[in-house]
Amino acid sequence: MTQSPKVQRRPKAYPPPEFPPRKPKLFAKMPPAVFPVVLGMLGLGLALRRAAEVLGLPGGVVEAALGAVLAFWAFATLALLSKIARRPAVLLEDLKILPGRAGMAACSMSAMLAAAILVPYAPQVAYGLMVAALAVHGGLAGLIIWSLLRSPKEQRVVNPAWHLSFVGTIVAAIPALALGRMELAQGLLWGAMPIAGLIWGASLAQLIGRIPPAPLRPLLAIHLAPAALFTLVATGLGQMVLAQSFAAFGAVIFLALLLGLRWVTVAGFSALWGSFTFPLVSYAAALIGLGGQMEQIGLGLLAAAVVVVVTIAWKVIAMWPTGKLAAKTNAAEA
Repeated sequence: MTQSPKVQRRPKAYPPPEFPPRKPKLFAKMPPAVFPVVLGMLGLGLALRRAAEVLGLPGGVVEAALGAVLAFWAFATLALLSKIARRPAVLLEDLKILPGRAGMAACSMSAMLAAAILVPYAPQVAYGLMVAALAVHGGLAGLIIWSLLRSPKEQRVVNPAWHLSFVGTIVAAIPALALGRMELAQGLLWGAMPIAGLIWGASLAQLIGRIPPAPLRPLLAIHLAPAALFTLVATGLGQMVLAQSFAAFGAVIFLALLLGLRWVTVAGFSALWGSFTFPLVSYAAALIGLGGQMEQIGLGLLAAAVVVVVTIAWKVIAMWPTGKLAAKTNAAEA
């Protein structure tokens, strides 16, 4: 019995390259990684507003700068919403990667800070934006948990960016305090503290056990943000012992980052340097809020933060229109 000859399959035909190359649709590759620096710029504006009040300076220039940053936040947010509306599944794709998860969390946190900026001008609008931002942030946190549960075990390792996703609701306490919603601010504070504690503890254990890769080390700066925000909110609630305790804890993290700055930044500039911006301005604002000698230290730190935050934000935002930011952070395309 003779065997039939094997059929030779033709190689898979690939489509010829397009010429001219296909251009993605407007905002189809909008990178969520732009939002950490947007968050930092909004926080810087709010800190400068507070500094102007403390120093008795006219606030016109600061308010004008806040208006410009607020307009850029609105533009970036509309760009991201346009991308998601074009293909909703792109949201889950961005949440699968670290820069996307951090960027999405920073996006909803930015909306909370935008609400704080609007409080003196449109308190009702600010309240609605705060509530919407809280709802979106909670929904994103749920999607991230769902995504992590479906991911390989290696991707479920705790990292500093978890503070943004699971502790970021504390940012809404800032507009809540300005609106006189003390109960809401108190609830957000007590709800966020144990989660932050778990992330701090797990991250410390990991840091002792293994050295994080050089490109991811800038994320360590995020550990400062919850301590700074807890200080700010506790001060606003009049809980000074709690505020001073978190300020001291923040000082330990800040000094550790400062002493290890060369080690943290050894990989060179990247979009992850946006992680430095919001924690730095938050801690400066927290020290200013404590008053006394801490106020003077906070003002000095804020002066340095202006240079650092604006420089990093400029370099990150400049990569957006060229497509480099989307490519380097693996942003999904709608």
